[in-house]
Amino acid sequence: MPQFTSPRPMQLNLRKPRNPFVAPALKRQAGRHQSPDDARAQRQQARLDLRRLLRERFPDDSP
Repeated sequence: MPQFTSPRPMQLNLRKPRNPFVAPALKRQAGRHQSPDDARAQRQQARLDLRRLLRERFPDDSP
């Protein structure tokens, strides 16, 4: 028998009370969001349109 043993607890109650908000959150499913590629393509197209408009309006005469 080992020399240094600690007394064991008589009742092991390790389960914590459940959070009532966890179960519904785990069952919830997100709806289909806009694809990030579509949003990226729209931002890129808007950026290119703005750049083209600014070039037409303010021509760059730098060497």
